[in-house]
Amino acid sequence: MRIIPAIDIIDGKCVRLTKGDYNTKKIYNENPLEVAKEFEASGIEYLHVVDLDGAKASEIINYKTLEQIASKTNLKIDFGGGLKSDKDLEIAFNSGANQITGGSIAVKNPTIFESWISKYGSDKIILGADFYPDNSGGKIATNGWQEESSLALIPFVKEYQNKGIQYVICTDISKDGMLQGPSFNVYSELLSKVNPLKLIASGGISTFDELPKLAENGCEGVIIGKAIYENKISLKQLENFILNK
Repeated sequence: MRIIPAIDIIDGKCVRLTKGDYNTKKIYNENPLEVAKEFEASGIEYLHVVDLDGAKASEIINYKTLEQIASKTNLKIDFGGGLKSDKDLEIAFNSGANQITGGSIAVKNPTIFESWISKYGSDKIILGADFYPDNSGGKIATNGWQEESSLALIPFVKEYQNKGIQYVICTDISKDGMLQGPSFNVYSELLSKVNPLKLIASGGISTFDELPKLAENGCEGVIIGKAIYENKISLKQLENFILNK
């Protein structure tokens, strides 16, 4: 299972939100490149970068920060937040992204999202399946999590798998930034009903012990944010996990 730390960006700074609420913004570092270099020095190879300004503006904003991290580290970066047009994608890939994540666009403009899968290939395009839990397993949210759609999580992912998607980042918004543990049951159910799938767990990671459980569940990767920044999981623990895989 790949370890993928997250860097969320507002105004070019490394921040975290709670449940996607911009009013809960906490700045952890003025310089995201410094943070990325720390990750790389700990043996980490992957990075999840979210342009929170872009998510709000519905277009790529913080591509200069992406460019800086990509040009000054060897991290393989997946980039998301506000990617809505072919031009946004061009800028993201030209700025050094290895993969891009599309969430709202996959709900609101499936035609353009499907064209990206065709053009760039399923190894470059990740489906962002951000959800609010409910009795059916979850409802997909869009627009920086400000809006809830009527789409159910599992059929949504299944439909895109039929269209060629391999990678899915699945985030339980109710747990994001809460440090209360991930949605093991949702991931297990999703993997049992949509297979094969490269599922990347996101939201709520709080202790190191959760990582082996997610690996046992069959998750291909895990995104870790606040748990690192709040020192609940150390970079040394992650380094050992990567070395002992």
